[in-house]
Amino acid sequence: MSEAPDRGNFRAVVLGGSTAGMLAAAAVRQYVRSVEIVEAHELPDGPRPRTGVPQAAHIHFLQTGGVEAIEALLPGTTGLLLAAGAHRVPETTNMIVYSPEGWYRRWRRATHYLITASRDLTDYVIRQQVLKDSRVSVRAHTRAVALCGTDRRITGVRVRAADGSETELPADLVIDATGRASRTPQWLARLGINTIAEERIDSGLVYASRVYRAPVPTRDWPVIAIQADPELPRPGNAGGILPIEDDRWHVSLMGAPGGQPIRDTDAFEPFARTLRHPLIADLLRHAEPLTDVSVTHSTANRRYYYERLTSWPDGLVALGDSVAAFNPLYGQGISAAAQGAVALRSVLSAGPAPGLARRAQRAIARRLAPAWALAVGQDIHFPTTTGRRPTIADRALHRYVSRLSRTATGSFHAATALTDVLSLRAAPPSLARPSVLLTALTGPHRPPVPHPPFTPAERGLLDRLRS
Repeated sequence: MSEAPDRGNFRAVVLGGSTAGMLAAAAVRQYVRSVEIVEAHELPDGPRPRTGVPQAAHIHFLQTGGVEAIEALLPGTTGLLLAAGAHRVPETTNMIVYSPEGWYRRWRRATHYLITASRDLTDYVIRQQVLKDSRVSVRAHTRAVALCGTDRRITGVRVRAADGSETELPADLVIDATGRASRTPQWLARLGINTIAEERIDSGLVYASRVYRAPVPTRDWPVIAIQADPELPRPGNAGGILPIEDDRWHVSLMGAPGGQPIRDTDAFEPFARTLRHPLIADLLRHAEPLTDVSVTHSTANRRYYYERLTSWPDGLVALGDSVAAFNPLYGQGISAAAQGAVALRSVLSAGPAPGLARRAQRAIARRLAPAWALAVGQDIHFPTTTGRRPTIADRALHRYVSRLSRTATGSFHAATALTDVLSLRAAPPSLARPSVLLTALTGPHRPPVPHPPFTPAERGLLDRLRS
């Protein structure tokens, strides 16, 4: 058994200055002497794009479960985001969502909420909170190239500076937060650990996004979402409009093989008209585009099952997209990473005993499991998806959730059960509670909503745009 390091001299190195990396630093900082973040690029000193994060050009939001996790790690972050222009959007009170089962009602009573902002602003506010701690430092323009140690104990990481020179950073704990580009499987293979189970579920979804000047005040303006329907004999296209800071709309359109969006600015709004409902295209006719179109193809769900290994080296933890990367359609990445960081902190709070890394990796896996189940449970039903096809049990579950979703269009109880899960406040098995099963069996209490449920005030604003 390896000897536990002394807490007073405990040193952590975080690989990646991503949001997941910052949250990892926030999780460990009170239990270590120092945390050094190794980042391949320069971190911006304001809410500006960070090099190497192509997905930042697409819509992002924080689920309730993610906001609560971030607040637990960095108290006051939500207030700082709102003060900087982010929006707090109550679910489903301030959302216009066209699901495969119909329009969701905007219930007056909200049980959950989203925080919407540009990814650049969210990253910056979190980064500011973390880096003001004197125990946390950043080594920029530096790449990790290998783990140091053995298959039983990681003792540090070898890094390469911008001039090509290499050095070893000793560490009691190395945290991989390098995201989808993680090299941990290859580094572990060099140490003789090469039996890592991996799963990859890819719907082939392509994202195209741009930012617009909103034609209406964005304060209290609803989130707009047109969801794809996997049962339709057409590509699974979807789209969304999020209100973000500075009276802007962040718009993302998504398309599966056979109907994917492209980078051409002239094709963006026509593509929006191919969705199941023309609402987004109709709204964009009155908005002013502020950016070009950004396109991303890397949307596959990918997970490494590190927790299944019979042995795991002390001194190494993987977090965020380095463990599980999600189809961004479901808006779970940052929230799942935040919950994983809270799990890491909980394990560290017991002290740096032998086996800490293995316990932390298992705790992180438990926290990300609901988000993984949600994303994969949706994507496997699209005919273009590769990596796994739905089983009989998967199809039965999908039919049940579809029935519950249809019920949610006219039942507050059903809507709450679904948003409990979607907001990462409850695990998917909660949808099988007797009260929820009975609600799904009973069906919606109100008739379907025939059109987008704008309020009278919102319709007045839209009518003035059209006149």
